Amino acid sequence: MANSKGRRRRFGAIRRLPSGRYQARYPGPDGVMRPAPITFETTADADDWLAEKQTEIRRGEWRDPEAGAVSFRAYADKWVDEREIGPLTRDLYRYLLDKHLFAFAESDLDEITAPREREWRADRLRTANAKTMTAKAYRLLKAIMETAVDDELISRNPCRIKGAGKEKAAERRIATVAQVDALANAVGMRWRLMVYLGAYGPMRPEELAGLRRRDVDLDNLRVRVRLAEPERMNGRRVQGDTKSEAGTRTVILPAFLHRELRWHLESYAESGPDGLLFVGEKGAPFRRSTFGRRWRKAREIVGMSEGFRFYDLRHTGHTLSTRSGATLKDTMVRAGQSSEKAALIYQHSDDERQEEVAAGLDATVRRARAAAAQRPPDKPSGTNLARDN
Repeated sequence: MANSKGRRRRFGAIRRLPSGRYQARYPGPDGVMRPAPITFETTADADDWLAEKQTEIRRGEWRDPEAGAVSFRAYADKWVDEREIGPLTRDLYRYLLDKHLFAFAESDLDEITAPREREWRADRLRTANAKTMTAKAYRLLKAIMETAVDDELISRNPCRIKGAGKEKAAERRIATVAQVDALANAVGMRWRLMVYLGAYGPMRPEELAGLRRRDVDLDNLRVRVRLAEPERMNGRRVQGDTKSEAGTRTVILPAFLHRELRWHLESYAESGPDGLLFVGEKGAPFRRSTFGRRWRKAREIVGMSEGFRFYDLRHTGHTLSTRSGATLKDTMVRAGQSSEKAALIYQHSDDERQEEVAAGLDATVRRARAAAAQRPPDKPSGTNLARDN
């Protein structure tokens, strides 16, 4: 059959339908004849479409139109299973797929278009009022779809909104020395050391959960952070590595914590070298939900805002260490943080410098306590409440 220009067509075929419109069909690289997804008003339009499809094949840009007919949820589940990620990250991805990306669960990969994902994001921001989780979900969606591009299931990633996956972190709250003391008192004697180590360590909750007696050098006031035991969404704790290589570290504590550390070891820590440093009233490893209730009650007693989290104690420790003369590298080593910035590679913070930081922190806290003791209280203090029975 000749085309409209009088030349014999060498690629594909065109036929006239009973409706009067024209259907175009072409052979893919696999030899299978495939119809165009639409019909055409004229043979010239059909001819142009066939020419574009032939060019795609010659350039290696052709994609099987059926390749994207893969369930997004099935593909996403497989994507998560294949990643080398920690249990908490895996839990987070599953949560985001269930609670935030459910709108795409029944869709095929090629049905997730740029307009559709823009509409989904706008709807989440408008109805869920969860900007942080929406940003996390968008990053996950974009990563999954990018892998689908690499797997040649779709030709282009539909997630192209600049900045949509970025989280705008709220300004970290800082507690005063007096507030840290008040929180330590109000949370109860069994848990007061956890507050102090969270602030003046400063250690992450999952690092505190993994501490054993053998990690503590009471005479030299050193605590060895070797592992982390985060609690998963199902309530089970898992033992694993620290958040980063820098997280495995020795923390030198300020001298004022010697009495607190000794008293806790004598009163509450499990016996034996492998005994947990922090356990509940019934001897079980502490649970996030149980401690959370105590933390919220302590925060209310002290009169601090609901937005102040236990994790914010780390920021308090960072700030006080800096005020006591610590460099950025010193605080990074102390908190177990890593950075790829070239400016930090050539800075050094050894044990001697860490002892100086701990001494400076000790002096800063002691001065603040002394100043607070000299001021008359504005109201009766509730910081001696909530001791364990």
